[in-house]
Amino acid sequence: MQYTLRAPAHLHTSINLPASKSISNRALIINALAGGTCSLQNLSDCDDTNVLVAALRDMPDVIDVKASGSSLRFLAAYLSMMPGTHILTGSERIRHRPMKPLVDALRYLGADIEYINQEGFAPLMINGRELDGGRVEVDASVSSQITSALLLIGPALKNGLELVLQGNIVSRSYIDLTLHIMHDFGLQADWTDYNVIATPHQTYRPHSFIVENDWSASSYWYEMMALSDDIDNEIQLTGLMDGSRQGDSVVRYLFSMLGVKTTFEHTEHGEPTTVTLRKMRTRLPRLDYDFVNQPDLAQTFVVCCAGMGIPFHFKGLSTLKVKETDRIEALITEMRKLGFVIENINDCEIRWQGERCQPTMRPIDTYDDHRMALSFAPLCFKFPGLRINDPFVVSKSYPVFWHHLGQAGFNIQISPDPESGGE
Repeated sequence: MQYTLRAPAHLHTSINLPASKSISNRALIINALAGGTCSLQNLSDCDDTNVLVAALRDMPDVIDVKASGSSLRFLAAYLSMMPGTHILTGSERIRHRPMKPLVDALRYLGADIEYINQEGFAPLMINGRELDGGRVEVDASVSSQITSALLLIGPALKNGLELVLQGNIVSRSYIDLTLHIMHDFGLQADWTDYNVIATPHQTYRPHSFIVENDWSASSYWYEMMALSDDIDNEIQLTGLMDGSRQGDSVVRYLFSMLGVKTTFEHTEHGEPTTVTLRKMRTRLPRLDYDFVNQPDLAQTFVVCCAGMGIPFHFKGLSTLKVKETDRIEALITEMRKLGFVIENINDCEIRWQGERCQPTMRPIDTYDDHRMALSFAPLCFKFPGLRINDPFVVSKSYPVFWHHLGQAGFNIQISPDPESGGE
């Protein structure tokens, strides 16, 4: 399937953003540890959350998380302390996502986990048992999901958990998000040093919990506003919070440097509200930023800045190599189709100094990666008729994205037999 996209001349729309899958999946594990006694509202309806809902509900002998990295890590920790034996597996790409730091830490705590095929990767054979807990070291340079998986089960361990994070701590904002959600459920879990988090043995209390909408999803609408030309454009996004603990809420500040103004409707403190985006006439001539705490935003800003003709140098991107695809190489390949020569620096930085090449305008390939489709779609403001292959990959995090584009006035033409996008 291929979509051909054309942007509207004017943007004036209100979008009900999807719920945060990051918050949803953390809340689901907490609810399971609380015996299903919590009332969870506004759960995400995306692939990543649906596979976790099904796994926790059915607890089959073989659990296939498909392409959900958070489900893989969270379930590995959860199943290690639950009675029963399970095989935990997923898509081919998921079976190449690093698991060794998590498995090593769980084994140190007493877990019975075996690799079925390749050492360090799923599928896993997990024989659940009671874990004592205590102090454990974990490599925090691979993925914050590993740290969060351990934190979520920490209060249920007999002796609680003291987690010592080794190496360069990536995506610290997602670790803080996990702690914040744990606090919402009445748990004590806090940083005791710059690299140490402690939580005593305690019980998750029943709680009514509303999942905030997704700041990551908002980034694509910020991108559309930045790439559009009409100064009178206006986009309203619902269900976001001022002061959100979602790390990707930093988009409001970053896009202010690219000419997008954010206004929050007034509400009581801590309640979701509507955000209005408008264009400003000024913007930075260049953007340099370290995305070590918000790596999922990198694709949005690489595509947006290049589309706006704004040179950039982005750092802190080492985890992009082991996401849904090698996002660094995918960005370089697909941006070249549009005439942009992006530079990879040591597989952890991306730079563009304005270099251009002859564009081929071949369709954008998405590599089974939702964020490739989501971040490239707004470029149809600069490249009318932009084509995107396999557009339904957005179901991983934002299943109604194309419907929302249609609602906003985008023209989407469907081709059932697209030409190959390979080069």
